[in-house]
Amino acid sequence: MSSLKEILTRRPVAATIRLTVPAGAARPAPPVGPALGQYRLNLMAFCKDFNARTQKYKPDTPMAVTITAFKDNTFEFTVKSPSVTWYLKKAAGIELGSGRPGHVVASTLTLKHIYEIAKVKQSDPYCQYMSLESICKSIIGTANTMGIKVQKDLD
Repeated sequence: MSSLKEILTRRPVAATIRLTVPAGAARPAPPVGPALGQYRLNLMAFCKDFNARTQKYKPDTPMAVTITAFKDNTFEFTVKSPSVTWYLKKAAGIELGSGRPGHVVASTLTLKHIYEIAKVKQSDPYCQYMSLESICKSIIGTANTMGIKVQKDLD
């Protein structure tokens, strides 16, 4: 249960905004500008902070960001690593998954690829308390639905 001090110091939330922005490329143009502008948030402050937090990633890496806008025109945001499907497509070297997963194989990956993706995803706030094994199983399931075959070793 929350203490009285926590309840009194909470700021009223105006909105929660979810965006996908390329790493290091946040600009006050669409899609960032209109999404933040309607809540009268400081666009340049968000762009500078976002670009500073995502400078370790390669440019044009799609980053999921969740922005919490408060009624006093302030904001907080969390940046998540790119999606599992993006990592799988990059590792497999394909643009799209299979049109008929389970029937047509789009590409093949090894368990080492899956493990490397799981290590990166483990730093996400959502996966923070999951075991590496369960993250790997989830990634293998995603790969199967994309038509990517996962093998122990490549032949």
